[in-house]
Amino acid sequence: MTDIQDERKRLTTHLGKVLREARKKAALTQVDVAERVGLVTEVFGRMERGDMLPSVPTLRKLCRALRVDANLILGLEVEKAPFWLEQPEPEADELPELRRLLRMLRRMDAAQLSVVSSTASALLKYTRQRPDDHSK
Repeated sequence: MTDIQDERKRLTTHLGKVLREARKKAALTQVDVAERVGLVTEVFGRMERGDMLPSVPTLRKLCRALRVDANLILGLEVEKAPFWLEQPEPEADELPELRRLLRMLRRMDAAQLSVVSSTASALLKYTRQRPDDHSK
């Protein structure tokens, strides 16, 4: 291997390790991250395994989605983190179950969504009428 190939392999390996750690810290799946960034899940998986480098626009999206400094991903050292990492993290109101449900809903047509909506409305109405039966 040439020096350039060696450096590229070190970078892809480092990048994959940092992406995996950041994804796990954020309690996200590869599917979650890929959707947020606009990638195919397999492509994100290749990055995480250290087999592929992202484009610059994709790197930026990954940094925002995973709330990680690009300098860390690239193996660079800096004294001060970017301003957007210092802002409070968005509330974690998306449970993994909700993310899975949203993925399924996005694949449904209008008729299927109508059935799901009616079912959810009926379920909410039913649980409001009988709260003591469902608290066990």
